[in-house]
Amino acid sequence: MKSQEINTKDNSGLKLLMVIGTAWLFDAADVALLSFIMPLLKKEMLLTDGQVGLVSSITTVGMIIGAILFGYLADKFGKKNIIIITLLLFSISNLALALTQNLPQFLLVRFITGIGLGGELPVATTIIADSFSGHRRSKMLILVDSFWAIGWILASLLAFLFMPVYGWRPTVIITSVMALYTLVIRRHLPEQTNVKNDKLNLKVAFGQIWSKDFRRATICLSILWFIIMFTYYGMFLWLPSVLIKRGFSVVHSFKYTLLMSFAQLPGYFLAAYLMGKLSRKKVLAIYLTGTIIGAFMFATAQSEFLVVFSSCILSFFTLGAWGIMIALTPTQYPLEIRGVGIGFTQSIGRIGATIGPYLIGFSLGLGINVSTVFSYFVVGLVIGIIVLVFGMVDNDQK
Repeated sequence: MKSQEINTKDNSGLKLLMVIGTAWLFDAADVALLSFIMPLLKKEMLLTDGQVGLVSSITTVGMIIGAILFGYLADKFGKKNIIIITLLLFSISNLALALTQNLPQFLLVRFITGIGLGGELPVATTIIADSFSGHRRSKMLILVDSFWAIGWILASLLAFLFMPVYGWRPTVIITSVMALYTLVIRRHLPEQTNVKNDKLNLKVAFGQIWSKDFRRATICLSILWFIIMFTYYGMFLWLPSVLIKRGFSVVHSFKYTLLMSFAQLPGYFLAAYLMGKLSRKKVLAIYLTGTIIGAFMFATAQSEFLVVFSSCILSFFTLGAWGIMIALTPTQYPLEIRGVGIGFTQSIGRIGATIGPYLIGFSLGLGINVSTVFSYFVVGLVIGIIVLVFGMVDNDQK
């Protein structure tokens, strides 16, 4: 099967960006709302810090499965069909979440939700990657990832304005309206995204991404995704709770998180601007270094201003680094195994996303201070820069 790109003019490209970006937005809102729900759930169900960490981690366990499974199914049965299934899965699960009455029920539903979320993101990435080429592909992938920030802003507004009045259950029901958006996806995604490869075998596909041609890329991408997701989910799912531990009220922590969400957007836009001016490796190295600086500043901040400022630095660089990884990963694999390649490497990242929040909850439960906890992320990011500089090959023009 030869690689063929969708012939996209400016208008059709913009429409595709908006359609996929809106789906991305709802995914982000779901993840963000969980971080706001965690302090309320802890109080309602009388949970320990370790149990709260388990609540945030179980979603990413589902995402590990979803990324591999649906990445493969998208290559085999067409991306348009699969993205609709993933959106329906996580939307209906959110409706069920509002009906949960205890921790085991909550964990089960979030696990199923995670399968849908984990499947949707790599499939959406491949749709954009298959539709553009060169530096334009990199810019479009970063721009579609910028909708993640808009999702966080939406979730922050819901948490600040809606949740205190109506509670977390009606709030999560709002995100279930994503099921209706599948009608838009079905109508407006180009039919090229439904190209099937019925002969694709999962064992063969995995063999290809681990062949001598792609092994180095698969290893390096897996490590980088692990570190970036470990850092992102470990820090951002716990930020509202960490702010509360530092003496801020719940309402104030929501305000700060909203401000941090706005700080993500210029991080994405600058990264998109730098595509074509610098290599993706150089831009990613800059953003990983900025994340280290932000983590150190947040861990050592003693005043309200420094807490807010360092949080914005974290948002700017951490999410920008994620966007650059979204742009870098698809270029390492040909179209026919791109879904499997993206899905597998991101699923390894989800292991980091699972470990991060649970490790933070476990550490805080042992009484380890915030500065020490944030040093975990600094060490991981330094390792990530080493792998990027000495291991990763940037296929910049592909």
